[in-house]
Amino acid sequence: MGRLEHETFICMDCETTGLDVKEDRVIEVAAMRFTLDQIIGQYESLVDPERAIPDTSIAIHHITPEMVSGKPKIGEIVSDLIKFIGKDIIIGHGIGFDIELIALAADRSGIPHTLRANRTLDTLRMARLYGESPTNSLEQLRQHFNIQFEGPHRAMSDVIVNCEVFKYLAKMYKNTEHIFEVLSRPIRLKTMPLGKHKGRPIKEVPLEYLLWAARKEFDQDLLFSIRSEISRRKKGNLFGQVASPFQDL
Repeated sequence: MGRLEHETFICMDCETTGLDVKEDRVIEVAAMRFTLDQIIGQYESLVDPERAIPDTSIAIHHITPEMVSGKPKIGEIVSDLIKFIGKDIIIGHGIGFDIELIALAADRSGIPHTLRANRTLDTLRMARLYGESPTNSLEQLRQHFNIQFEGPHRAMSDVIVNCEVFKYLAKMYKNTEHIFEVLSRPIRLKTMPLGKHKGRPIKEVPLEYLLWAARKEFDQDLLFSIRSEISRRKKGNLFGQVASPFQDL
């Protein structure tokens, strides 16, 4: 039970107008049903977001307003997409964002679903555990594992690469339950993955910044890492020194 070669997975990716899960909208979605040995089915569609696409977003995915003009609105396709996904395990890089985008779109359209109940495997978190790639972006992982380039940053090309990345990252696990068990615990990060201190060892990040970041809605791994570092400094009697740099002047 749960043997990787016996499982059917869904890999999903969305391109969007931005990174605010509640305010931004889907402009392209792709999904693939697969096993470790074969592709079973694919779904993809451009989507009319019914709003402007910022230039900053176009610069990333190169999807222009002209390309989505006349395409279906998300409410017209979300039911078919949810049926395609079914109850299978959903794979993706930062997959919680994509799932919530589709779930909210279904909610707004009054379409019943249980999408949030699907089990998920986040390849970003799996890559953090793997720990041997210089960074954990999907493109860096593609290069690290020498996976074939699938073309510009678009939903289906990202899905194809993501499937292959997942296969490499899953090799160290006995079965799917083993992956779920390991990912049930927060992962301690060594470096800041974002913000003005991106790439800097967390143990070297100023305390003031850590205290600020600890109150933000970051993912569980980053919050765990930040709070663990704050706790370490408290226990090591470093907290007051760092918080009050002028105390000895």
